[in-house]
Amino acid sequence: MTTTSRIAVATCSVLPHLDPDDAPLVGALAARGIEAVPAVWDDETVDWTSFDAVVVRSAWDYAPRRDEFVEWAERAGRVLNPAAVISWNTDKRYLRELEEQGVPVIPTLWLDPSQNLSSRAIHTRLPAQGDFVIKPVVSAGAKDTGRYQSGEAHSRGLAIQHAKNLLVSGRQVMVQPYVRSVDTAGETGLVFIDGEFSHAVRKNALLTGPHRPTQGLYKQEEMSRFEASPEQLEVAQQALAVAAKAVPGQEPNLYARVDLVGGDDGAPMVIEVELTEPSLFFSLGKGSLDRFADAVAQRLVAAPTA
Repeated sequence: MTTTSRIAVATCSVLPHLDPDDAPLVGALAARGIEAVPAVWDDETVDWTSFDAVVVRSAWDYAPRRDEFVEWAERAGRVLNPAAVISWNTDKRYLRELEEQGVPVIPTLWLDPSQNLSSRAIHTRLPAQGDFVIKPVVSAGAKDTGRYQSGEAHSRGLAIQHAKNLLVSGRQVMVQPYVRSVDTAGETGLVFIDGEFSHAVRKNALLTGPHRPTQGLYKQEEMSRFEASPEQLEVAQQALAVAAKAVPGQEPNLYARVDLVGGDDGAPMVIEVELTEPSLFFSLGKGSLDRFADAVAQRLVAAPTA
């Protein structure tokens, strides 16, 4: 087929030829007359203005340089999903907005580096019972995240030090109860393409203990196909509705993934809304690669939304 458009598929320097799950996009888009060029987002030699659009995929090294990543998205031309969405979504404080709008989320304690909290002050804020999780508000793939036991002195000490280290480095911190259902049921990810539900996946538990440096970009996940329940789909759609209101004036997001866990009562709760660079697990969703490629092609023939 004759090429009519040219897009960049944004990735990171560790995966210059894309993640294996995303690599088939190149052929799927070529079949629709679109030349898809993998491009490293922080490569200064790339002329982003030479592309009709930029589709963000495996840019998984952005977290330590989140502000730089957002600035790149703002000057990279027509980015899918848009830069305003990326700015909102790369700071997990968006979960506060979801909670305020009635979306069930994991209860979260927020620690701010401007509070200059001492180790004692951190200790008094941590949960008194049960396991809990500490992570920064800007992170990806469970990096810089750890699971701790509230009633075990050594574990609690490690948690305090973990939180302290993050705060001293200027990073906002989240403290959440560890949801036990993750140990048995894992997490469920609901994938949406062009605003419509596409498929669901189930992933295993990632957090087995205190924070340790992660080798590579992210912790490895074990994934499988999954049939989402009506309740899970409803919660995911509620979360995406809030996200749409938070960044108004945009066309429907090209892609989204909403990650859910079950609460003590089994009801689904949002753990994350992924609108920036989520794995979409095309290999686990029948027809999803073609739906994604069709959505990209449709955007390229339609006039950009102002």
